[in-house]
Amino acid sequence: MLNVTIDPESAEPPFEQLRMAVFAAVRSGELTAGTKIPTVRALAAQLGLAPNTVARAYRELEEDGVLETKGRLGTFIASSGDPTTDAAGRAATAYVAAIRRLGLDDEAALHYVRAALD
Repeated sequence: MLNVTIDPESAEPPFEQLRMAVFAAVRSGELTAGTKIPTVRALAAQLGLAPNTVARAYRELEEDGVLETKGRLGTFIASSGDPTTDAAGRAATAYVAAIRRLGLDDEAALHYVRAALD
């Protein structure tokens, strides 16, 4: 069961709130690989959102590797589970490659990471 609350007063758009809620549920283990999630229309009705809003969140989650659609069978939590670690590793590798192309050393790379985190 997908238990999500959308805050209409939030600065975050509803599709992003939904996307992050699904991510959080996967990371916490509340939603495990292979779990079927509601259809776009069913979840939109449940949350009081436009179907296009839920569809956008689902599309982005599928692009992120969190969801997989199996045609008429429905949409499921991807068998790969939490893609966060893989995505973070790929992002870090790409960042290091970019820093090296710029001719910067490891200390400079860390400096920019710390600055971005602040």
